[in-house]
Amino acid sequence: MTTELIPHEVVSRIVDGALPIRAWREHLNLTRDEVAKRMGISQPAFAQQETVAKPRKATRKKIAAAFGITADQLEL
Repeated sequence: MTTELIPHEVVSRIVDGALPIRAWREHLNLTRDEVAKRMGISQPAFAQQETVAKPRKATRKKIAAAFGITADQLEL
């Protein structure tokens, strides 16, 4: 198993209290609407997922794909 790196900026946001999905979205300079469109869901549906501390594995995979990262990088 290879370990993917998590940028310092993402880790810093999480340390400051952001959940991993939000930290990654902000690091990638994406809006909730942009991510929702990439996932094929509504912006309110994505906004709700962003507040979940531990989303389901399938959801993490979809979000990671929208971000262009691995699902493992969303787990901290």
